[in-house]
Amino acid sequence: MAWMEDERSALVATARDTDPEAPTLCEGWTTRHLLAHLVEREHQPWFVAVDLVSNRPPGEERFMRRLVDDAAGADGYRALVDRFAGGPPAWSPIGLAGDRMNLVEYVVHHEDIRRAGPAPAPPRDLPPKMASAIRRHLAAAARLPLRKSPVGVVLDAPGHGPVQPRKGEPTVTVSGAPVELLLWVFGRRDVADVELQGPPDAVERLRTWAT
Repeated sequence: MAWMEDERSALVATARDTDPEAPTLCEGWTTRHLLAHLVEREHQPWFVAVDLVSNRPPGEERFMRRLVDDAAGADGYRALVDRFAGGPPAWSPIGLAGDRMNLVEYVVHHEDIRRAGPAPAPPRDLPPKMASAIRRHLAAAARLPLRKSPVGVVLDAPGHGPVQPRKGEPTVTVSGAPVELLLWVFGRRDVADVELQGPPDAVERLRTWAT
């Protein structure tokens, strides 16, 4: 089973019920911006690369901005969400990569919508098999974000087993549900429900680096 499609459906349902101008956990992006990013990623991935290196402020990306502007108004936003709901075109390398490339992306951005604003939603109770699938992709997803960590990092999801994406001594263990670990790894540390354990000085170094 491709869990990415379950998460796509859940993300679409949340997006339909969310104000397009509501803030997200991605600085500078509203919900409308975030959906435009997901559509651009699947339908025009070469533009994503250009936007990433353009150094424009978040929300002012050159090519993504076109999708954002086209999605102004209720009808435009509905069409943008429908486009994401329909999935990528058959030729898209993003779609062909399946859960390996998309599950983490969808989960993190779904929580970017859910947990933003003055009344963030609580953590979801995911099916155990889906949580296990997220855990399977955790180590690979975490290597790049944690590559400059000043200490070794073990990510431990109770019931799923630990992984160590960042080798080194001393080592700090970050514990939490798979989704919470993803949020912590990808910089959503204010909303991630995790616990850090290890030598006190190492924990403090990691907290300071991760701030």
